[in-house]
Amino acid sequence: PEHVAFVMDGNRRYAERQHVDKATGHTHGYGKMVEVIHWCMELGVRHISVYAFSIDNFRRSPEEVTALMRLAEDKYFELARDNGLAEREGICMHIVGDLTLPPPSVQGAAARLMRNTAALRRHRATLNVCFSYTASEESVAAVSELQAAVRQGLLQPGDVTPVALHGALRTRHDCPPVDLLVRTSGETRLSDFLLWQVAHAHLCYLPTLWPDLSVLDFARCVLSYQRQR
Repeated sequence: PEHVAFVMDGNRRYAERQHVDKATGHTHGYGKMVEVIHWCMELGVRHISVYAFSIDNFRRSPEEVTALMRLAEDKYFELARDNGLAEREGICMHIVGDLTLPPPSVQGAAARLMRNTAALRRHRATLNVCFSYTASEESVAAVSELQAAVRQGLLQPGDVTPVALHGALRTRHDCPPVDLLVRTSGETRLSDFLLWQVAHAHLCYLPTLWPDLSVLDFARCVLSYQRQR
C-alpha cells in the first residue's frame, strides 16, 4: 500500500490492564506509533496517517486532556530535534487538524515540527498526525475555503469538483487516498477519521489494543489488503 492510516485505539484500556495511569498508557501508545512508522517504512509505505487526538477528546477530563497536550508538546519537540526520528528517517510531518484549539505552546511545537521537517534534504515518507481533528471539521473548513474562493472570483462555481474539494482538505492535494486503514482495540467504526480519504480503503479491525500491536498483526492486515486488491 502507498498510504496506510491507523486509528490508535486502546491506550486507556491498556493502562487499566497494566495498572498504570492513563498518561503512561498514552506514552506507551506513542512508543508503538514510532515502532509502526518503522514497520511502514521498511515496507516502502510513503504516506502514513495516525489519529492522535480527536476534537471530541477535548470533552475528556481536564486532567487527561492536560496530560495529552503535555505529551504532544514534548513529542513534537522530540521529533523535530536534530537527529530525531524525522531527520534520521527522512519523514516530512504534517499536524493535521484545527490547531487553533490546543494551547499556544502545543501550537508552537507543532509549527516548529512542520517547519523543520519541511526543510529536510531527504524526504522518504510523509506522516500526517491528525491532532485536534475530525473529518467533519475538515470537510466544513474545505467547503468554506472553496466558497471563499468563488466569492473572490478565484474559482467559478463549475470549478468546485471532487478534485477541488480533495485539494482543499487539510491533508492537501499531494496526499493520495488511503489504501489500508487499521483500527485496534476491537472497535469497528471510523470515528470521524479521514472520511473522504478512506472512501475506497481496505478496512482492517483488530481486537488488539494499540500498545500491544505486533508486527505480525500488521503483516496480516497488509496481506489482507493485498488479497483484496
